[in-house]
Amino acid sequence: MSWRRLRVLIQHLPPESATWTALRNAMPDEELAEQSEKGEPEKGRWSQSEQLLAMVADRVARLEYVLLCVNTEQKSKRPRPPEPIRRPGAKPLRPKQTLSDAQANHLFEMLKERAA
Repeated sequence: MSWRRLRVLIQHLPPESATWTALRNAMPDEELAEQSEKGEPEKGRWSQSEQLLAMVADRVARLEYVLLCVNTEQKSKRPRPPEPIRRPGAKPLRPKQTLSDAQANHLFEMLKERAA
C-alpha cells in the first residue's frame, strides 16, 4: 500500500473513528483551541443519522421558541428565533459581524461626545 493510499483511507474515516479520536487526543491544547475557533461544520461530512439528529434538534428549538412566544405578553420581550444547526454544504444564516478598528474608534468618539 502506498503512503498516498494510506493517507486517503485515514482522511475518509468517520470523525468518531478510533484513529481520528487518537489524533485529536494527541493534539496540544493550543492547536485544539485554534481549530475549534475556526470550526466550519458545513465543510464536514455528516451521516444520515447526524442529519436527522440535527433536524430533530432544530425542531425542538423551534418548539421551545414558539412556547416562549405564546407565553410572553409583550412582543418586545420575545426572544430571537433560533438558528438552525449548521449543516454540511450550507452557509450560516447570519454571518458574524465584527467591528473594524475604524468603526470601533468612530463609535468610541460618538460615545465620548455624548458623555461630555
